[in-house]
Amino acid sequence: MAEGTDQVEQLPPQEGLVEEKGEEKSEHLELQPEQETMRCVVLTGYGGYNKLEVQKYAKPKPMKGQVVVRVHAWQVGLNFADIIQRQGMYPSPKKPPFVPGLECAGIVEELGEEVTDVEVGSRVVCITGDSAWSEYACVPGGSCFVLPDSMSFEDAAAIPVTYLTAYFMLFLCASLGQRKSVLIHMAAGGVGVAATQLCKTVEGITTFGTASASKHETILANGIDHAIDYRTVDYVQEVKKICPDGVDIVLDPLGGADTKKGYNLLRPMGIIICFGYANAVAETKSVFSAAKNWFQGATFSPLQLLRDSKTVCGFHLRHMQSHPELLKSGMKHIFDLYTEEKIKPHIDEVFAFEEVGKAMQRMHQRKNVGKIIISPMKEPTPEPAPPLPPAQPTPPKEEDVKLEDKEGEKKTEDKEGEEKTEGEKEKEEPNAEEEKKEEASA
Repeated sequence: MAEGTDQVEQLPPQEGLVEEKGEEKSEHLELQPEQETMRCVVLTGYGGYNKLEVQKYAKPKPMKGQVVVRVHAWQVGLNFADIIQRQGMYPSPKKPPFVPGLECAGIVEELGEEVTDVEVGSRVVCITGDSAWSEYACVPGGSCFVLPDSMSFEDAAAIPVTYLTAYFMLFLCASLGQRKSVLIHMAAGGVGVAATQLCKTVEGITTFGTASASKHETILANGIDHAIDYRTVDYVQEVKKICPDGVDIVLDPLGGADTKKGYNLLRPMGIIICFGYANAVAETKSVFSAAKNWFQGATFSPLQLLRDSKTVCGFHLRHMQSHPELLKSGMKHIFDLYTEEKIKPHIDEVFAFEEVGKAMQRMHQRKNVGKIIISPMKEPTPEPAPPLPPAQPTPPKEEDVKLEDKEGEKKTEDKEGEEKTEGEKEKEEPNAEEEKKEEASA
């Protein structure tokens, strides 16, 4: 487990667990009948989406320095780090079963001793480190940030990991200044959207964004200057058409061969910041696949960096939890930009608690444009009903057949009556003419 999150290890929810869909309890975890429970999304083992289950944990009690945040009425963020953690590829992963989730938004319900950052009833967003995917989260008070009045819980849940990651990479790691050029991979994702908006708060920034063609309209509207379809063209050549000498900053969540390409795309004094390894994410954990991506990755010697005058940097927000003052400073800057309407999280879709597998699949397949949110209180979307079979003709009832026969007989009689009447008229008409002739002859 990362530094700065030791308190989360002591969360009472780790003491008890039972599956929501059955009565069978875990062998090593047991809930007491009098304990108040909450729903959680639990990672039961490393692997695919089927390893995520909605289960019951004991509701947490805050320890010294902690607060309990009620999140069941609000949203929980979903990040690529959550997917990597699910597959056991996260640095120093916890052993399943445990509750994942890096951030949440909600209302402070209970305070532990010596908490001064927030108070009961405060609307907050939290960086939890883990255990966020639950109806109640127990987190350090220093990891909670009071929301501006104008900020919704949906937007709040989309901010901490994505915007703080983008903020620290651009302004602390890369020292973003005027008239710089930035390549943003996965520009339609959560960090990509945040980085694009933050770039546009600085004058004269040129942004390149990679995304599938179907997302170009969205990322251009978000502020990307040059959209590149990485599936059909070589983004290196596309960037060099605009910036022949390369770019100043590359934000790399891909890893593997793309890290090499990004490094080679830097101009002198440029920096590439590695903050993810999306190329290694697969539906099933594979040692061979991970090894393949590892060997395709870039390695840099000090002599090469000296000769090229380039910088390779890594960033992981989890390690910033041991520097709360930096977190507070970054969050204050982001809240100010939000209040000034210079940034705005893009919510891709909101899923119910029980649909977390579907949500992670959507993100893994890179179908999302912006942030995916999990809402504990949202009802699952009902599955579409199967199409009805084609209607079969109903055989007529015996009464209907008899009625049709009677109506047919009546129509026949009426028709014969009409024919008879016309015949009588024809007979009467000649008699009238004969009477006229007799009168004339007389």
